[in-house]
Amino acid sequence: MIRNIVFDVGKVLVSYEPDQMMDRLGFDQKTKDAVNKAMYATELWNECDKGTYSTEEFIDLFVANAPEYEKQIREAFVHTPDAIELLPHAVDWILDMKAQGYHVYILSNYGEYNFEKTKEKMKFLPLMDGAVFSYQCKMIKPNEDIYLHILDEYWLEPEETIFIDDRIENVETARKLGIHGVVFENYEQASAELKKICEEKFQTSITDAGF
Repeated sequence: MIRNIVFDVGKVLVSYEPDQMMDRLGFDQKTKDAVNKAMYATELWNECDKGTYSTEEFIDLFVANAPEYEKQIREAFVHTPDAIELLPHAVDWILDMKAQGYHVYILSNYGEYNFEKTKEKMKFLPLMDGAVFSYQCKMIKPNEDIYLHILDEYWLEPEETIFIDDRIENVETARKLGIHGVVFENYEQASAELKKICEEKFQTSITDAGF
């Protein structure tokens, strides 16, 4: 039987559109490409989510990737929280899961600066039964350690848990550990898949109990 639903945050419960944010800053395509190459599309951005260094150290490292774009990189970093907004379905989805008796959790790659600047937007946070953000535990998806961490932290059984994420590699790691997975494409698709797994596992549990 499914008891726990674990949600990713970015592109599942909140939007994440840095290119649109840079458009609003007036960056042309060449500048956006340079900033993406120096910051958002780097392995270093994952380390930022992991919280390896301080915010200022990360900014300096991003700038070192393209010193000629220092002003734009610094501006984009500061305004990254503007790329993040609560998605319309987020709160109602969480409330619906809780109303059905499920425990709900968060497992998200999220940097400290962005978290502090956007936590007020995440209206679902007070509804959660627990949350693991990567910068807090210094681990990131899709590495197995962060999945094992949330299982251990909240005493979750993998076979009783569903994980929802927009990235296939993150869901595949969950599945390797025995957690059921849903790759988020849109709310309608993901909620339908979630419902199907819950119903199938409920029927299985009844059969196993001999009813």
